[in-house]
Amino acid sequence: MEYVVAAVILLVVLVAGAVGLMVPRMRRRELPPQAGGGTTTLERPTEEEPPPLVVPAEADEGLPPLIEAPVESPVVVEEKPELEKPEPTAGRLVRLRARLARSQSSLGRGLLSVLSRDHLDEDAWEEIEDSLISADVGVEATQVIVERLRERVRVLGTRTVAEVRAQLAEELTSALEPGMDRTLRTTPHDGRPAVLLVVGVNGAGKTTTCGKIGRVLIADGRTVLFGAADTFRAAAAEQLATWGERVGAETVRGPEGGDPASVAFDAVKRGIDTGIDTVLIDTAGRLQNKVGLMDELGKVKRVVEKHGPVDETLLILDATTGQNGLEQARVFTEVVDVTGVVLTKLDGTAKGGIVIAVQRKLGIPVKLVGLGEGPDDLAPFEPAAFVEALLGSDG
Repeated sequence: MEYVVAAVILLVVLVAGAVGLMVPRMRRRELPPQAGGGTTTLERPTEEEPPPLVVPAEADEGLPPLIEAPVESPVVVEEKPELEKPEPTAGRLVRLRARLARSQSSLGRGLLSVLSRDHLDEDAWEEIEDSLISADVGVEATQVIVERLRERVRVLGTRTVAEVRAQLAEELTSALEPGMDRTLRTTPHDGRPAVLLVVGVNGAGKTTTCGKIGRVLIADGRTVLFGAADTFRAAAAEQLATWGERVGAETVRGPEGGDPASVAFDAVKRGIDTGIDTVLIDTAGRLQNKVGLMDELGKVKRVVEKHGPVDETLLILDATTGQNGLEQARVFTEVVDVTGVVLTKLDGTAKGGIVIAVQRKLGIPVKLVGLGEGPDDLAPFEPAAFVEALLGSDG
């Protein structure tokens, strides 16, 4: 009986111990894990549930933010280019005299060297003639100048170099016909702007010179509008528009290959509507032997004149072409009644005598001369200043 009681007690103790070991394990398996990092396990977080990123409320000022704020694009304000202010034309040829003198100095030195000899024989006079002819003065003009100089030498006898220089300067200036009217008619009248038609052959620098003429007028206080009637070359219209943008002048242009006369007509109309002083019309460079092109140039002039007469027709001649320029000029005068000549590239040639030849042959005044590639290297032609540069400063 005692054995039975002892066995029961031992069985109860074993059962109670087994239950005590199993309950905690069951509790751990049934209880859900605590949120917010309160779990007592040391299990590594899985990649599917990354730990939350803790951002401190007050970050150190020296640390960059974890997420940068989007940067707003700055507002770009397109600034208009500052307009250029052309140099005043008064005295411009005198300021550019050194450039002209550099290219013409050989002519001046040669003439003075011969004329200052104690005795001038026939060979000496032939040297003088050759120098003038090689400078493109022309045969007829040269004969007149030399004859007048010979008469002076015969009458005056002994001479100093200074006296010879003064005599030569007087004869050359006289040959340039200083009494010719060289003013540009650029003043508006009858309720419309003055109209200047710019013509010339290919390669004479016509479009560039047209832009420079615009600067000359603006420097003298005129308002200018360009008409890009050279529709055969898109580059010509672009080039002229660039010249206009520099000084604040509007450019009227048409489609490439369009009717030049139509563009010229529209340019003058625009000038009338906006109260412009002067309209400059750049035409296509034309070879004088192309009859159809020359006829078209005549058409441009006729269409423009529906608004009123053309005030100036300026022929652009390249001084380096010499006597060939005279034939070009002659053909143009037959088509459009040229009123003035602009000689370009005089700084790049020793043939400045072409000025004399053009005026003597055509009876048309040289009104402007180009003496360089700079935007303001175009000057009103002044005969006395030109001769001074031609002969140089030394007597």
